[in-house]
Order: sequence, then C-alpha cells, then structure tokens
Amino acid sequence: MNSHTKKSVAFSILLMVLQLLGALSARADTDPRLALVVGNAAYSNVTALDNPVNDAELMAESLRKVGFEVTLVTEASQDELIRAISKFGRELRRAGEDATGLFYYAGHGVQSFGTNYLLPVDIDIQDAADLSLVGVPAHAVLRQMFSARNETNIFILDACRNNPFVTIPDLSDNGLAEMKAPTGTYLAYSTAPGEIAVDGGGSNSPFTEALAKRLSTPGVPIEALFKDVRVEVLKATNGLQTPWDTSSLTVDFQFAPNVGPSLEEIQTRQLWESVKLSRDPVQVLLFLRASPNNPYTHEARKLLQELMAKELDPTVADTPPAVVEAPAPVDPEKSERDLFEEARVTGTSEAYQAYLDKYPQGAFAELARLEVQAILGKQLRTDPIAEEPETLTIAPPASAPEPQEERAQGDVAFNAPLGIGDPEIATRSIAELIGGSPMFPPIEGLPEAVWKDKTCASCHQWDQSNLCEQAQTYLDDETGRLGKKHPFGGAFKEALRNWAAGGCN
Repeated sequence: MNSHTKKSVAFSILLMVLQLLGALSARADTDPRLALVVGNAAYSNVTALDNPVNDAELMAESLRKVGFEVTLVTEASQDELIRAISKFGRELRRAGEDATGLFYYAGHGVQSFGTNYLLPVDIDIQDAADLSLVGVPAHAVLRQMFSARNETNIFILDACRNNPFVTIPDLSDNGLAEMKAPTGTYLAYSTAPGEIAVDGGGSNSPFTEALAKRLSTPGVPIEALFKDVRVEVLKATNGLQTPWDTSSLTVDFQFAPNVGPSLEEIQTRQLWESVKLSRDPVQVLLFLRASPNNPYTHEARKLLQELMAKELDPTVADTPPAVVEAPAPVDPEKSERDLFEEARVTGTSEAYQAYLDKYPQGAFAELARLEVQAILGKQLRTDPIAEEPETLTIAPPASAPEPQEERAQGDVAFNAPLGIGDPEIATRSIAELIGGSPMFPPIEGLPEAVWKDKTCASCHQWDQSNLCEQAQTYLDDETGRLGKKHPFGGAFKEALRNWAAGGCN
C-alpha cells in the first residue's frame, strides 16, 4: 500500500470516526417539560391590573428557551381557566413520571378560610360565600399535578398584588395563604404569605422580571435561583416585598443544566491534538476534509498554511516535532512549486490533475492526488447519479510482464509467503495481508474500535493489477516512502518493491 493509498485510507477512517461519534453524541435529553402560563389583567368587575399579561408572555418565552412546551392563556374567563387547568393535567399524566410540570399565574388572587383562589377576568361577586363558586381554587392545579404522579412539579404565583374585595365582609384578608403541596412540588410566591406584592412601575412585576432573567443561567439549582430572585426583588422594592418559597422536591432540578463536552467533542479534540502533533500537512488536510466545521477548523487551516509554506519554500523555519524528525523534503524546482501553488489557489480537480500530469512523482504529488480524490468524491456525493471520473480509476500497468512459470530465487509472488520480516508477515502472502487487519493504526491516536479488524482491500477494492501499479512506486524511492511507517510494518513495503521488481507475478 503506497503513501497515497495509505492517506486515502486515513481519510476514510477519519470520516467514519467523526460520523460514528456524531451518532453517539446525538442523543438529547428527552424528558418532557410542560408548562401552563396564565396572565389575567383586564378584569371587568374588579380593579384591572397593568402587567399580568406582559408577565405571562415574558415567562412563556423564557420557559420555551429552557425546553418547556408552553401553553399560554391570557384574559381567561372562569370556564376558560378551568378548561386550561384540566387539559394541563391530562397532558401531564400522558407525559409520564419523568416529566416536569410547571404552572405560573399572574393576576388577582385572594384567600378565604385558608384557601387561595385565582380570579378569572369575568368574576362578579357580591358576597364572600360566593367566592368558591366563581373563583378557581389554586389547589385544583395542585390536584391535577399530583394525579400525574410525575417526579417534579413547580407552582409559581405572582398573584397577591392587592385585594379587590376590601369592601366585602369576610373578604378583607390581604395576600395569599401558605399552601401545603404533595411530595415532589416546589411552591414559589411573589411575596410572603399574608403580604401584598407590587404590580411594578414598568412593563413587568419585579418578581417575574427577576425570575425570567435568571431561568436560562446554566447549572443553578432551583433553590439557589429563587434565593437570587428574592435578593433582587427586595432590592428593587426597597424591602417592601419578600418572595417566598417552600419545597418538597426529592430530586435536583435546574432550569438550564450545565452541558459538558459531548463524546464527539472530546474525541474530536483528541484527534486534533494527535494530528497537530504530527505536523503532517496530509493529516491536517484529512482532518479538515473529514470535519470542516469543528471548533479547531481555524487552527487547522492556519497550521496547514504554515506547513504548506514550508513545503513551498524550504527556507521557512519550522518547529521540530517532539518525535523523531522525518527526512528532509526534496526541494522541488521553482516551476513545480509555482504550478502546485497555482493549483492550490484555483482549487479545482483539473488544476491539480494538470500538476500531476507534469509531475507524477513530484514533491506535492500525494497532496495533489488527495485533493483530486476529495474534490471528485464531494461531487459524487452531491450528484449520486454521476459516474466516477476516469482520473480515479487505476489501470493495470502496461509494462507488467506476462506471468512466468518459474521465479528467480528471492522474488516475491502475490500468492506465496513473503519470507521476510516478522513471522506474522513472513508466513503470509500479499493477497492474505491486504485482506487482513493492520498491525498499527493508520493514524496515530485512533481508537482500536475504529481500525481493528478493518481491511485496506475493503476500502480500495485491491486486486493484483491495481496493487502492482502502487508497488512500482517503491522501485525508484526518491521521496523516502519506504522509510515511512506502514500499518502492515516496513517489511510489507519491501516485499511490495521486490514483487514489483519481479514483474508483479
């Protein structure tokens, strides 16, 4: 397998690695998050409010950003509010025990005999005894949440702004009563029990504005988040309003969990570190071709430009690698450098092929062949009915002699044991080796799962004819190909050269 073929294999393996890692890391957190958000402001028979609809819209938008499926209801009558709560309960029960349910209400709310009521916009009451008939008890929402048997529920009330029924006897209590909630529930009030919340002089209440601003902060537990909200509301209201919360949660909850690096990101970083350490322009180019939009693209392009500048102008200094230095590159003629630079700037397969036609064994021949393969491969992927161009077809060598009946001593035959190198290599033929697994990774640092038990022949459809042409490149090894590491070991390259010298029998 010559150097060009080896790098083609490397390109295929790199692409396979990144596609595999992308599939492994594509799994997202699918636990459902459902929210019912209600804002009532335009009351017809009691004091209207300025901000509840704005608050509800702000909360709906903020919750969607952290993964909630939100139902937004504004200016709800009693019938509409009851229907929305009932539907919310059904959806939460369907979502299963891993779902998170959230209810948010902004508007008028009052308490009577220790029970809190949410007031629809069409409420009309003349006697305190009628409140349970025309108001919607807050416990109705908690009952729907409890019936779902899900693990986490959040209940938020920004509802105790003032008492619209101060003139009605037995309805003169301010604020809301503290509620008891089933296990797995977090209760949050815009102000302490029995106190009045501020509607706000701007477009939103101080409580909802502070809460919405913090929902998308990653990695903050819900308890710490509402503590921060409390501090900000106290500051904004000069100590007049103290948000209150109580919890019976049994699991940790964050509106925006911290997201660590995915498996794909970790593996891509490791692969890039290995490629960068190699300071091999071909490996850098393969990395860019396989994953053109990863976080290291800019760094990889910059390194490739530096390495190519060194190849084109040997006077440019380069930092020596930490490993054993590779043989110094052969200084190409200026005309060859100019032609390759012209092809690189043009960026077409025709331009690179023009270079290859003139310098088939040139200093940049491997890079040029790789570019041609990558460009034409991309065209094939975007045009599936296109035929593979002739430039990718490797014809049998015209100069290969007819098979001989007998071989001279020391020759290597395609189907005979090599007789050189380690016993694992020496006892096997070329035909057996190209159908077997590499001894070393084609690219340093690749996990064994990617290259182990894979074959070069399966990627390149090797047979005796096309392998012969590649073996002939070792006969006149002016570019030091025989000295480069090979997945089958150095003895295999030597055997290929002897095989080609004997006529590829």
